[in-house]
Amino acid sequence: MLRPLRVALDRRRHRHGDWGEIFEPYQGDEVISLDCETSGLDTRRHAIISVGAVKVTGCTIGTSNALDITLAAPDSLDPESVRVHRLRRQDLSDGIPVEDAMDKVLRFVGNRPILGYNVAFDVAILDRHIQPLFGFRLPNRKVELSEVYLKRCGRPGAGLEADLRLETIADRLGLPVPRGRHSALADAVFTAALYVRLLHGQSTR
Repeated sequence: MLRPLRVALDRRRHRHGDWGEIFEPYQGDEVISLDCETSGLDTRRHAIISVGAVKVTGCTIGTSNALDITLAAPDSLDPESVRVHRLRRQDLSDGIPVEDAMDKVLRFVGNRPILGYNVAFDVAILDRHIQPLFGFRLPNRKVELSEVYLKRCGRPGAGLEADLRLETIADRLGLPVPRGRHSALADAVFTAALYVRLLHGQSTR
């Protein structure tokens, strides 16, 4: 189903329900920088193990009121993925159920645009968890950091494909990659800092 049609149908079904506000057009100036750590890279079968998100308003990144969720360990937790997100099964022993986690995500994000690096992946895997629980998928506008970078900085040279690795973008913008990357919240904050630098030339936390 084409996305505009799906969003319209979901809005019609849910506009008078608990989540009706999510389907209202967003009129503000905030974006939500969001990142998910997952048990693998297949959005059709792998699960979310942590979510981090911060609100970005102008040059301000709201780290003091961030979303930082760890979920209970899924059956699909791949031991190899621990090398990336550094979360072992025992580290997820106090994680919250997926129903509670997705409720918190929806309440934090609201109807604001979602910013991310490879944001389509994060939204797709969130949708796979949200849809069976709440009956809809995220209608929010997506803001892809690499596309903002291309619009602001252009490609590196005529006839060359842009190097859109996050580390390359950070280097060009003069922001060091933090040691704490590969936690969901740290990645969300770093993506937010790059976005602010692209739009405003500075960042405030």
